[in-house]
Amino acid sequence: MQSCEISSDSTDDPLSRALHRQRQPRIVVIGAGLAGLVTVKTLLENGFANVTVLEAADRIGGRVQSIRQGEATLELGATWIHGANGNPIYHLAEDNGLLEHTTEEERSVGRISLYAKNGLAHYQTNNGKRIPKDLVEEFSDLYNEVYELTQEFFQNGKPVGAESQNSVGIFTRDVVRKKIMLDPYDSESTKKLKLSMLQQYLKVESCESSSPSMDEVSLSEFGEWTEIPGAHHVIPVGFIKVVEILAQDIPNRILRLSKPVRRIHWNGSFQDAKEIPDQADHNQDERPSPPPVCVECEDGECLPADHVIVTASLGVLKKAHETLFSPGLPQDKAQAIQKLGISTTDKIFLEFAEPFWSPECNSIQFVWEDEAQLESLSYTKELWYRKICSFDVLYPPERYGHMLSGWICGEEALSMETCDDETVAEICTELLRKFTGNQNIPKPRRILRSSWGSNPYIRGSYSFTQVGSSGRDVEKLAEPMPYNKNTKAPPLQVLFAGEATHRKYYSTTHGALLSGQREANRLIEQYSLGAETTKPDV
Repeated sequence: MQSCEISSDSTDDPLSRALHRQRQPRIVVIGAGLAGLVTVKTLLENGFANVTVLEAADRIGGRVQSIRQGEATLELGATWIHGANGNPIYHLAEDNGLLEHTTEEERSVGRISLYAKNGLAHYQTNNGKRIPKDLVEEFSDLYNEVYELTQEFFQNGKPVGAESQNSVGIFTRDVVRKKIMLDPYDSESTKKLKLSMLQQYLKVESCESSSPSMDEVSLSEFGEWTEIPGAHHVIPVGFIKVVEILAQDIPNRILRLSKPVRRIHWNGSFQDAKEIPDQADHNQDERPSPPPVCVECEDGECLPADHVIVTASLGVLKKAHETLFSPGLPQDKAQAIQKLGISTTDKIFLEFAEPFWSPECNSIQFVWEDEAQLESLSYTKELWYRKICSFDVLYPPERYGHMLSGWICGEEALSMETCDDETVAEICTELLRKFTGNQNIPKPRRILRSSWGSNPYIRGSYSFTQVGSSGRDVEKLAEPMPYNKNTKAPPLQVLFAGEATHRKYYSTTHGALLSGQREANRLIEQYSLGAETTKPDV
């Protein structure tokens, strides 16, 4: 094990020394995204004072990143508050006036990736033709009917047939195709169009699920994800304002940016005497016991702790869990991390001097007619652009100007991230020309895009229940360590929060928020049992 220097920051100032004498539990929170920040906020509000936040990046927010571009605020990450009734993110935004300028059109109860509920989605083929509105509506009704069937397997305990391979994509493609081909009234050309639209709908679905393909999403578990009632809301001033509200009462001395963690030593594995904090200044009664946990940072600093709350993304855990924890994770927790899914959904913002789309158009959907019979929607690296499912029109233009937001996911999103802005802008312009049939569309005057997959501190957008996983894996990921409550080892040494640890609300900002509150409350309960006050005391 590499030696490292134990931090003395927590005892440098009089306040920290006083807290140390009161034997406050030492708590380290890893990650300053929504889950990490609300964890700290909740702990501070309940009397815990010896708290440190370690954030690997040079900013707070995690997968919330709002970028000011001209008069507009563009969201590279979280964009919508999904549902209002009882949603803590919604109430936080509403109570703090963040929704005052949200227009009625932005309170969408339909598809969550549309920026305005008004207007029409233009479904365009790669031959430059627009699919008639009535045909789109007819197919949409059929698709939504089958989508409802995918929910029944979990919600009604319906058995999954072997032919579906427990895959949402395989089941949906099979059932919809059969219904299309059995329709006696459609011509062959209409059937082909509908089959092509099915592939486009599945691309949209995989972007919303942040899966490489809907073929990888578990059919038996798909219906467990729970939608909060009410509209989806955009925050005009930026989702980052929610982050700032959570962070506003967290002292600067607690929050340490650009502080990546190398290893979490837990269960007393970090007991080399020369690496334990100097205890010479304490008398025998005041001397703290050796820390059950020590957090080793990349820069060599080590922070002793009684509790560590890990809010790293599932993508980071997949990549690093074997080296991040010493001793290694229990086998069932490591397997849960392996079985659960996370992929990348990226946005591509294109700004134009003037709109080339009609006023009623709220999105341009790309339908490749040559993909009607494909069984798999995965492409070679050079053809990454075929995974772009659509460009949505940002609304209202008074706020955003003339801006489109493209969507791409999976391995193809990672391929896009390796290209430079000029290449992506050129390819997107050619796609728009091809699908609209308008060869006069100019190149955008500005491009902005996300890169969540290649971000070493994120490694993906959000989680999904992969084929072979279940809600039990989510719960196993969330279970604190050590497991055995009957052991003499100190309890709740390593806790886990983040959207991937919430069984019903995974993939959402409110899931992240609730998971952070859940873990903070574990510690609050631990230190308030049998106590006259809620003030923590080891």
